[in-house]
Amino acid sequence: MDAKATEATRKRYDRIAPLYDLMEGLAERARFARWRQLLWSRVEGTKILEIGAGTGKNFPYYPENAELTAIDFSEKMLERARRKAKARQVKVRLIQMDAQKLGFPENTFDSVAATFVFCSVPDPVRGLLEIKRVLKPGGKVVLLEHVLSENRFVAGLMNLLNPIMVRMMANINRKTVDNVTAAGLSVEKVTRLGHIFRLIEARKK
Repeated sequence: MDAKATEATRKRYDRIAPLYDLMEGLAERARFARWRQLLWSRVEGTKILEIGAGTGKNFPYYPENAELTAIDFSEKMLERARRKAKARQVKVRLIQMDAQKLGFPENTFDSVAATFVFCSVPDPVRGLLEIKRVLKPGGKVVLLEHVLSENRFVAGLMNLLNPIMVRMMANINRKTVDNVTAAGLSVEKVTRLGHIFRLIEARKK
């Protein structure tokens, strides 16, 4: 794990936390909100972990009668999530934690969910391996991610621009479906939501 890259990413999200909801406001209303709702309709079980809770954008879609734990490695993002959870009376345990080093025992959760997270995790396969470790056997992973375009020309542009984009916010050229497989999780379904957006459903066998 690259500690320097992890710390740089943490600082980046601490810095943008005050503007984060505003930055994605239009996309949230146009598409992201309904995609989040779709993701949370696909989780299973009652003991659920959210990776990268951010400012708490997924709170409205949490399933009822579930035991929710949500982590983020940015304390500034979590400060906003805590205020939002209190104001909306959302029952969730919020913890500052790195997705690449989860502080939970093996075989803890029925499902793990994440929205637009693995574009930012410095070592995404390591993070996915950690998810696999803390999932119960047969447990489910549901990810909403943007990925590298399948169009060669667009993919080339994304690769060219990625060094700039990652300094601003996140990687735009990740092959997250391949990373899920590389972590030893079994991909069950990939739903195409847009040109570069995917809902990925996988399972720990």
